[in-house]
Amino acid sequence: MSIDWVALSVFIFFFALVTILGFVAARWRRGDLNQIFEWGLAGQRFGTIVAWFLIGGDLYTAYTFIAVPGSLYAKGAIGFFAVPYTIIAWPLFFVVLPKFWTIAKNRGYITASDFVRDRFGSSTLALLVAITGILATMPYIALQMVGIEVAVQQMGFNAEVALVIAFVILAAYTYYSGLRAPAMIAIVKDTMIYLTVIVALIVIPIHLGGFDKIFGAIAAAKKPPLILSKQLYAGYATLAFGSALALFLYPHAITGVLSTKSREVIKRNAALLPIYSLLLGLIALLGYMALAVPIKLGPGQTSNNAVPLLLSNIFPSWFAGFAFAAISIGALVPAAVMSIAAANLFTRNIYKEYFRRDCPEKEEASVAKLVSLIVKVGALAFIILLPSATATAINLQLLGGAWIIQTLPPVFLGLYTKWFHRYAMIIGWIGGMTAATWLAVANNYASLTPVNFFGTSVSLMPALVGLVANLVLCIIFTPVFQAMKVAQGQDGTTPADFEQEPVAVPAAGD
Repeated sequence: MSIDWVALSVFIFFFALVTILGFVAARWRRGDLNQIFEWGLAGQRFGTIVAWFLIGGDLYTAYTFIAVPGSLYAKGAIGFFAVPYTIIAWPLFFVVLPKFWTIAKNRGYITASDFVRDRFGSSTLALLVAITGILATMPYIALQMVGIEVAVQQMGFNAEVALVIAFVILAAYTYYSGLRAPAMIAIVKDTMIYLTVIVALIVIPIHLGGFDKIFGAIAAAKKPPLILSKQLYAGYATLAFGSALALFLYPHAITGVLSTKSREVIKRNAALLPIYSLLLGLIALLGYMALAVPIKLGPGQTSNNAVPLLLSNIFPSWFAGFAFAAISIGALVPAAVMSIAAANLFTRNIYKEYFRRDCPEKEEASVAKLVSLIVKVGALAFIILLPSATATAINLQLLGGAWIIQTLPPVFLGLYTKWFHRYAMIIGWIGGMTAATWLAVANNYASLTPVNFFGTSVSLMPALVGLVANLVLCIIFTPVFQAMKVAQGQDGTTPADFEQEPVAVPAAGD
């Protein structure tokens, strides 16, 4: 495939622009970047507008842009679960995250594991939460590279060279500027994504003769199904609900939330972030448009290539280059936040807890910066060196969702009750991780797994099945340990820590 120099030139221009912004961000709302609080949480200075871009850009990734419509292109109606799952997530966000922000602000927490350690008096449980978060995050970072890889390949450029360049740039400005860099770049990224989607939703239907002809062409082909079959109702519901429960347990989501300057900012964002759900629904329709063209996949291509192929077929090179830049920049924002979140977890809950309890703030920040580099290098090596890396990353990311939801009892339920015994939650974590992993692997990493209920087979999300097992074990073993008078663990929090609004950090607007 020859190089599309026009598209590539536009791509390089916007990539250079965000590179400059990434380094300039170090001077934005200046703080001492030798403190992990400033480097890893931007000093908790972000207001409503910046937080809206950061959290939205953090959760709606480049892989979302290609995988959601790709799923509709390949599987039809079942792929649309991504839209209701985000709709379910925002009320949960409104209820849970302001409370979590308040206790974190009052107690000086940087990570979810900080809270678990203090709340349940268990360094072991906190360690398990930290390890789970890091394991769930790593394949997610690798999938951002898949987004860049697919976009660059469509322009005919060497994907491996592009990935190395992109992630050297990413590593440099993340190390230098911390969380401020992805926050500033998220504003550019989301603007570009919105423009791309709006233009695509106007131009492509006109080109194809309207939405009635788009859906008519798919209905006439009779595949993939436009209507969800009854056999998938339970699977669809559990995919949406389970994904919603898991979303804000991811370390990068918690990092984005903790970077805000008040709990009111979080509440306002809970009201405003559903705009991204609307955008996601529109992005999903691109998968159906690709079917109506119809887009044919070439050798070695997957459903993830459907949207880039669609954009190349319909639009002139300059706009295709703009769209591919939007996709690739859309990978840089979440990849940066994910690497920072993983570094925060390692530094605070593994290095400082088990190796250097008395390490000074400067050393803490230095370790976090170094770990963020190692995480990105590891993800890059994974994608470039491992055969079938994309498929493996997708499988591991599916496992990551099943794993991270197992931290729900200590992290989110712990906000409301201290009743669960620390050892019961450890047993619950082991049981949930085992059940979810076994179900996923046994069914070849499928997003749904058949479960038998009294002779009736129902397709369910493995992560949610694991969570149910986790909660059952927590509920069973807590009274057992209490009856045995096993030490509960010292609660380092007070009721006021959860409710009392701390003084917000002064900031010069958004």
